[in-house]
Parts: sequence; C-alpha cells; structure tokens
Amino acid sequence: MTRLDAQAFEQLHATHDDPWHYHTRWYERRKRDLTMAMLTRARYRRAFEPGCSIGVLSAALAGRCDALDIQDISQSAVTRARETLKNQPHVSITCGAVPEQWPEGRFDLIVISEMGYYLNRETLNAVCTRLNAALSEDGELLACHWRHPIDGSDLDAESVHQTLAERLKITRYGHYEDSDILIDLWQRTPSAIALRQEDHHDDSA
Repeated sequence: MTRLDAQAFEQLHATHDDPWHYHTRWYERRKRDLTMAMLTRARYRRAFEPGCSIGVLSAALAGRCDALDIQDISQSAVTRARETLKNQPHVSITCGAVPEQWPEGRFDLIVISEMGYYLNRETLNAVCTRLNAALSEDGELLACHWRHPIDGSDLDAESVHQTLAERLKITRYGHYEDSDILIDLWQRTPSAIALRQEDHHDDSA
C-alpha cells in the first residue's frame, strides 16, 4: 500500500520521539502556520487528518474543530499523539491506514498533510474515492506536501495534488507554493470568505 510499509513506519516512530523534527525544524513550524492560515473558517464541525504522526499539526487543528478524528499507521505514533492531545476530549485517535480504516460519517474538513506520496497510485485513487464520499456538501479539502524528491516513490507533491484535483473535481479556493512546499485548498461548495453572511458589515451607518 505504501512506499514504507506499516512495520517501517512503526520502527521509525518507535526509535525516534520526533522523527521529522516537528518541534525543532523551522520548516515544520512555518509549514504548520501556512497550513492553518489557508483554512477559510474559524471553526469546523468535524475534521479528519490521516497520517497524523505524533499529533503536532493535530494539536493546531484541534483548536479549530468541534470534533477531530486523527489516524496513523504506527501504534507508537498514535501513543505519542494521545499524550500530546490528552487534554483534548473532542479528538478521536486511532491506529489504521487509509483507505481501509476510514472513519464513519462525513467531514467538513479533511487534511492530507505530507502523506500522499507515501501511497502508490492505486491506493491514492482509492483514497480519492473515499474523500469524495466523506466530504460534506460544504466541505473543504486541504493538501500540503514537501516538493523535494521522495526516495522510492513514483509520486511527488505535484502528482498527488493533480490526482486529487482531477478525481475529485471540486473547486480550488487557494494555492500556495514555494521551493519547498505545495499547499492547495479545495471547496465542494465555493464560498469566498469576504462574501459569507457572518462576515458582512453594515456600511450604511
């Protein structure tokens, strides 16, 4: 299913407290800030983040969601994420892999952050089918990926985002790219922030 199998991800997380240096690398901190800034709503009803690793981005998402489901293929990662989010009772944390272990119900936010290129093409297509069924009518999908080569993978940031766009056929609301990172936000129902009713101002006074 993945470039690295479940055992390899488990070994990585079992031997490193922070395998991708989420807490110390400026790239990671900047990426999280950009990711959160791309989201168009102050609050989401229910969100899903597969491939959550140790739960660092999850902690930021938890502050914007009434309910948050997160998942990782590594039990060691899940254990660490549970410790990170132990004071967030509205966060559900499970061990599993998409698309097989997909949570029930629908979501108004799904975040695919730096995990799409660990899937093979067949699995990515299957994930797209799940995304299409799970995203609510007013839902948003955010994808964020490292743009440099991924050893052993035939997918990269551009091919993952292109596949998502082509198979889901939903409207791209926002796009950010630089030499390191690619971020796209798609909406099932296009909605500009400035035109939403809750953001209207009465200029007649």
